[in-house]
Amino acid sequence: MQVFSLLWSEHCGYKHSALLLRRLPSEGDRVLQGPGENAGVLDLGEGLAVAFKVESHNHPSAVEPFQGAATGVGGILRDISAMGARPVAVLDGLRFGAPDGHFSRAVGGVGNYGNCVGVPTVGGEVVFDDAYASNCLVNAMCVGLLPAERVTRAAATAAGALVVLYGATTGRDGIGGASVLASAELGEADADKRPTVQVGDPFTGKRLIEVSAELVERGLVLSLQDCGAAGLASSLSEMAADYGIDVHLDRVPQREEGMEPWEVMISESQERMVAIVHPARLAEVEAVIDRWELHRGVIGEVTESGVLRALWEGDEVGAIPARLLTDECPRYPVERAPRIPPPETPTELPAAAAALVELLASPALRSRAFVTRRYDQLVQSRTVRRPGLDAAVLRLRPSWRGLAVTLDGQGRIGLLDPLVAGQLAVLEAARNVACTGAEPLGITDCLNFGNPEKPEIGWELAEAIEGIALASEALGVPVVSGNVSLYNDTDGRSIPPTPVIGCVGLVEDVRRVPRGWEEGDAIVLARSRSPLTLAGSEAQARWGTLGGSPSLDLASEAALVRWAGTTAERATLVHDVSEGGLAVALAEAALWSGVGATLVLDEDPLALFGEVGGQVLAALPAEQLEPDPTGSDVELRRIGTVGGDEVLGVPLTELRAAHEEQP
Repeated sequence: MQVFSLLWSEHCGYKHSALLLRRLPSEGDRVLQGPGENAGVLDLGEGLAVAFKVESHNHPSAVEPFQGAATGVGGILRDISAMGARPVAVLDGLRFGAPDGHFSRAVGGVGNYGNCVGVPTVGGEVVFDDAYASNCLVNAMCVGLLPAERVTRAAATAAGALVVLYGATTGRDGIGGASVLASAELGEADADKRPTVQVGDPFTGKRLIEVSAELVERGLVLSLQDCGAAGLASSLSEMAADYGIDVHLDRVPQREEGMEPWEVMISESQERMVAIVHPARLAEVEAVIDRWELHRGVIGEVTESGVLRALWEGDEVGAIPARLLTDECPRYPVERAPRIPPPETPTELPAAAAALVELLASPALRSRAFVTRRYDQLVQSRTVRRPGLDAAVLRLRPSWRGLAVTLDGQGRIGLLDPLVAGQLAVLEAARNVACTGAEPLGITDCLNFGNPEKPEIGWELAEAIEGIALASEALGVPVVSGNVSLYNDTDGRSIPPTPVIGCVGLVEDVRRVPRGWEEGDAIVLARSRSPLTLAGSEAQARWGTLGGSPSLDLASEAALVRWAGTTAERATLVHDVSEGGLAVALAEAALWSGVGATLVLDEDPLALFGEVGGQVLAALPAEQLEPDPTGSDVELRRIGTVGGDEVLGVPLTELRAAHEEQP
């Protein structure tokens, strides 16, 4: 009963989302592994591949922010390791009500785990909004590298092989987390759920990564699987789906006395991996594990029964057809009740200069340096561009090629139109990657929504997935992995529909990544045909009332992404215009570069602070200006020249003081 409770839960079974997720495009020339494994894998050429995925740890972080965030990072690191990849970067997506103690502890959890394990945290986003005050979102993305011919998968491939559990010992921490926490609404009794939050140990996590990497590199494992949500029940059922596994639960290394078989089966104790090993290689596997001083146990064997069978001291204590826990989990179509957004009402903004300063100083747009400085951004010596502008860039040593990575999401727009929110999340992530000169190759999605049993939430989920699919198809970029986090409700109140998108792109030469505009450069603004609007914008949130109906022209938006990527090869700066609009993007570019700009712009609030419609800033030496090569899909115009110490009449010193003011 406990196993069914967990494996048929929303968190493990995707029972309200699996049918909808089939809509997402997941195939492409570079796809080595799409959805269905621990992470997606893309071929980067030259014998190299990238594995990446984003996961959520929302409810555990709402209950215990430090351990919830830390174990979220630990879990996604193991997902990447399970593909045979070495983790090289982490990105975090944090949405909280305010930069308070709860938020600070979550940041501490992310930083502590990543810093101790030795994987840099190079990007992500931080959003403060009252809508997330009682149900925070903690999304973690990990990127790893591996030889293209060495992709490792979880499913068993041969009867008679042995099942080896290694890592930390198994205890009662985390029991029921996938169902008690992740697949139910929160309420006043949140603190009572504290025992279901797992406890992380990053130093054991580091050893686990090293052992997993060596086992794969030496060809000592046939299959590899993370032991995460629902513990051995989930891991073994996925590994056994095509064959069957007999697991001897009394052989599992335990750290608590008197554990019952069902407790061992569903414990979510952290830092554990499961490997399937040929009997002839067992001694070599054990030697590697012992050298890193991890616990281990041969806990079972692969059969041909199609059954996940649990034994305790030789007696059968449970037997379930493995596919009944995986592919044959119940799937439900969601009920859908469309919601009509409120109409847009006039938003009265202050004068442009005053509005710019106020927005830059707001919790929504203030510098996130107070967060990122708590993370090690340079460990492993791959980081070419640190957090702070569009995407981070990692060097693919020993070549000069690089990997651009970003994590972006939409929440407020989702309250107006979840279809547009899904599209915009994909487009913004792709633009951020393209602004480094990279070609976007693939995306991973994390879908954060409320209770899907409510028809209005079911509609939001379906619309956002459709939006992601449409934008991905327009860009020609597949969705190769992802995660769904539902039941993000507290006392009946749902979070805004919040699709979060991670994107990776290939940079041909990291030495050509734009670094900052220079004195005398021409500043060019490229715009898609999508209309600018104040609907859902930061300006509307600050000075107006949420309302309106944003829209996007996907063909034009895709052309803008291509323009950004090709222009970056000859530009000194390329920067996506997103939250806050053009005025904020200009200020961010000037502060990043340390030089102001002389601009020729009307003080039109819509032009300066409008959002949604895609825009990209570029700075180029004047002699590099070319006629628009994109035809009518992208509108280009020169808006100024780099120079001076002001932006829109505001001194850089004043802009920096507002932007970098500590919360």
